[in-house]
Amino acid sequence: MQPLKNKTSVQSRAYRLLKPGEISEVTLEHEIRDGEIVVQPSMGSICHADLRYFTGQRRPEALAKKLPMALIHEGIGTVVESTSPDIQMGQRVIIVPNLPGYLLRNISPQVCCPACQKGLGENYCHYGKFLGSGFDGIAQSHLVLPAACTIPIPDEVPDEIAVLAELCSVSYQAASRIADRLPASRVAVFGDGPVGYLTAAVLHHVFGVTKDRLHVFGAIPEKLEQFQFASRALVQEYDFSHSASFDIAVECTGGRFSESAINQAIDIMSPGGALLLMGVTEERVPMNTRDILEKGLLVIGSSRSSYSDYHPLISAMKDIGFQTTLRRLLPDQNVTIRTSEDFAAVMKEAAEHRGWKKTVLNFQW
Repeated sequence: MQPLKNKTSVQSRAYRLLKPGEISEVTLEHEIRDGEIVVQPSMGSICHADLRYFTGQRRPEALAKKLPMALIHEGIGTVVESTSPDIQMGQRVIIVPNLPGYLLRNISPQVCCPACQKGLGENYCHYGKFLGSGFDGIAQSHLVLPAACTIPIPDEVPDEIAVLAELCSVSYQAASRIADRLPASRVAVFGDGPVGYLTAAVLHHVFGVTKDRLHVFGAIPEKLEQFQFASRALVQEYDFSHSASFDIAVECTGGRFSESAINQAIDIMSPGGALLLMGVTEERVPMNTRDILEKGLLVIGSSRSSYSDYHPLISAMKDIGFQTTLRRLLPDQNVTIRTSEDFAAVMKEAAEHRGWKKTVLNFQW
């Protein structure tokens, strides 16, 4: 890997989604400004959000607005050029896909936008960008990013664990919204897919929610079996009308199962409880607002994370127990990506055979 010494721009081979199902390699030119670094992605993982773009399951107006673009927002890479004293060439880094507008515009948060001025965070910045969502993502040979949008990976954290950091950070942010309630709460997690698994894992390993207070509801026995750090129940067998009550519920199902999961969660919640919504759906979801009102429930939506969420998470990832839990979600073998054809093929395979484990990509540029 050769350094890009003294360059003010860099060319990048990008695997762009032109329209659903069609990926082509294009060459992009990225300017390098002071305080920015160049990262060569080495590993990425496919998210359901990537598959919704690839299969055309987003609304037509969203596709028209966001395409063409390179997909993938979960990934790591190696620094090949740095204009920042805080990031060194050759470092392994986690790529933070949420790019605050104030960094992109080289201004302070106080003058960026109303959301930044109120301290709401980069998730709500009017001028922010998100990799792989209307802005070219990680499926390219060179990313130019603000230095603050990368997290150095400690030696104790291997690549295959670090590549899960973005998805774990989303779970971390959601849990941090109700962190003050967690030490004494009974928590229910709805969803036995990757989001549900990582959310439950973060609650247990990072926030200390013990197995007797952490209950996971799912629909597939083989998936539920993986949640060995939590109590478990199949939704089709559980009696929600006579359930013990829970102080916190987290909905991680998304799609067509959101309605049942949200309303089952409302059924079993204690008065004054907190309901976290993390599952993404393109359709509007009917909710039992009567019981939300009668129980005085706090409803919080959370779907992305911020730079600050990564530091406590990557520290927790040094723990071997947490790594062992995370490895259950990793595939037996990663997929090597050398061409746009390779990338299109793995996206098609992942869309047609949506397994429980993550699909992890090794980029060879």
